[in-house]
Amino acid sequence: MRGQPGRTVTSRVLALLDAFSPASPALTLSELARRAGLPLSTVHRRVAELLAWGALERGADGRYRIGLRLWEVGSLAPRGLGLREVALPVMEDLYEVTHENVQLAVRQGLELVFIERIAGRQAVPVRTRVGGRFALHATGVGLVLLAHAPAEVQERVLAAPLERYTALTVTDPARLRRCLAEVRRVGYAVSDRQVTMDALSVAAPIRAPEGVVAALSLVVAHDRADPVALAPLVQAAGRVLSRALGSTPR
Repeated sequence: MRGQPGRTVTSRVLALLDAFSPASPALTLSELARRAGLPLSTVHRRVAELLAWGALERGADGRYRIGLRLWEVGSLAPRGLGLREVALPVMEDLYEVTHENVQLAVRQGLELVFIERIAGRQAVPVRTRVGGRFALHATGVGLVLLAHAPAEVQERVLAAPLERYTALTVTDPARLRRCLAEVRRVGYAVSDRQVTMDALSVAAPIRAPEGVVAALSLVVAHDRADPVALAPLVQAAGRVLSRALGSTPR
């Protein structure tokens, strides 16, 4: 493309959509152009097309936001859709027993994606959202997914810089490797104040015939957490979901 070698129309459109984030859900044309690294004239044309299709919406303030059409398309993703439908009743039961945050996540590449969440009204606040991504090495669900990921995925995560979210985040590769081995041994993961200093999560794997496909967790306030008591609840829910997906739980 003139002035932008190597950038196709598709890459430009994706750059515009990628400009939005939880911290910046509404952007002006100028902000879109700056974040996407595109000329304002190009952004004007592409945004008009995205508006017409419904991928973007324009608010009364003149700012642009992600449109509902993208949500409709995203909800068709088979890995998330079928799993959410199966998992929601079990997640609701787990919530009714504990009244704590319940989260469901899958691995995508070297990150995890939260595909469902039930937030307890009196539960500890969490940094996650449905559709949000997070590192694998710090959360309970992430530790479960990483522990059961292919060896090459584990090695890539261990070889990369591990972000420190709190003073307790495990960022030493050798120590993290031992943590992953312990997760596989006991059948669940505990992330104790590794993401925020007020929260602890306990997570268990969800298996399908091809292996671990997701992880389920409870996130509770650290000062009232009892991982030993919570682990059997999360593991039992994981086994129910594993059976529903056709796996024989271990």
